Amino acid sequence: MRKLFLFIILGTVILPTVHIHAQSKGADSMCINQSELRLVSLINQYRVQNKLAEIPLSKSLCFVAKTHVYDLQVNRPDTSICNTTSWSDKGKWSSCCFNKYVVTTECMWDKPKELTLYKFKGYEISYFEEGIVNEDSLFVLWTSTGEVIDMLLGKGIHSDKKWLAIGVGISDNYACIWLGQRPDPQGKPSICKNDTQAVISSTSSQKSDGKTGKYYLIYGSFSRQPEAEEEVKKYKLAGLKNAQIILNGDKIRVALGVYDGIKEAMAAKDKYKDKYKDAWILKN
Repeated sequence: MRKLFLFIILGTVILPTVHIHAQSKGADSMCINQSELRLVSLINQYRVQNKLAEIPLSKSLCFVAKTHVYDLQVNRPDTSICNTTSWSDKGKWSSCCFNKYVVTTECMWDKPKELTLYKFKGYEISYFEEGIVNEDSLFVLWTSTGEVIDMLLGKGIHSDKKWLAIGVGISDNYACIWLGQRPDPQGKPSICKNDTQAVISSTSSQKSDGKTGKYYLIYGSFSRQPEAEEEVKKYKLAGLKNAQIILNGDKIRVALGVYDGIKEAMAAKDKYKDKYKDAWILKN
């Protein structure tokens, strides 16, 4: 299933700026990976083809975008009536639930000034994919969607906007683009040197080299490894012999199984959809 949400609302609402020091420090240490860089490059190539200038990458808006996809991936605020423009109450940001009945626009507009030193409004395109997000497929989808085309090219209801900053964030199942009408005084983000992931078994602390090329059916994230190990034991007792812990940076996740290809992983996800309906696929 694919979900695409686009919110550009006119007007201005100013909220107090919070957590500036801590969050700006996070933006300084943040980098974007090759998939994120490619998505922005595709967007800028598309703009050039339409006789428009490229949009400069923004360190601040990239931090907002990456923070949002992290929140979406780990905390899943886009459940029930809330869509992917929503934010959870699990972090140092103001929470909100977007839906067709309640559009709390200031929650989106003011995220850049709330999380970074960028003091101007931000506008977002957000996306959810049950499978693994692929930047090329996503770009094709976006450039076949009229509302997104108008936003990226500053046409239609967005003809009064000139984009001078862009941020990008991609997680396993989510992606978002943030746009701003003012340059980012913090400049551009750095590019990550690698995107490797560490994998360990359910009871071992040994890490792999992150080059297994496997697909994992993830069901749960934990702040402490002992809690994750208890969950793995429970799943193994339930007959899921390949259940294991996956380490990715500071994330501790539990996988119900590991598969050699996306088709096998999708088949397993479908098989367990009744008992583990919130399971999702991670590619390593």
